[in-house]
Amino acid sequence: MIDPKIQSALNDHLQAELSSAYLYLAMAAHFEAANLQGSAQWMRRQAREELGHAMKVFDYLADRNGRVELKALPQPQGQFGSTLEVWKAALANEEKVSKLIGDLSARARDAGDHATHAMLQWFVTEQVEEEKTVQTILEQVKQIGESSTAMFFLDRHLGKEAAESE
Repeated sequence: MIDPKIQSALNDHLQAELSSAYLYLAMAAHFEAANLQGSAQWMRRQAREELGHAMKVFDYLADRNGRVELKALPQPQGQFGSTLEVWKAALANEEKVSKLIGDLSARARDAGDHATHAMLQWFVTEQVEEEKTVQTILEQVKQIGESSTAMFFLDRHLGKEAAESE
């Protein structure tokens, strides 16, 4: 049986992963409206990935005979001023999730919950990759600046990348 405090924290993290998926869908909608189909496809893939992360937590709670509590999701930001603003928000979200995972991992370690601590190490490693990927795209968008031609090529690249990973 899982410690009630760890169970509660994992349920909070489940909500955070689902909220991330919801945010990425809002970003996909922004890119759809801006006719940046590749970027929209990339964000849709990220949303599915976040749902997968949520299911890892969901399944883990079930495996530990814990109680899954599905909490309400906050409405994500719906409007973004620019492509740059979207990628900045994506990076901020990944950094926030990384901090949540780090805090949760430390909490599990301090509680002596070795199984939860071990399970969370997958997430710790995954977040390093997530932050690096979004940071790279953000830096490319910054370098592109106002060049619509370069944005077109980046958009095509992101769409191709998203399609290849499915």
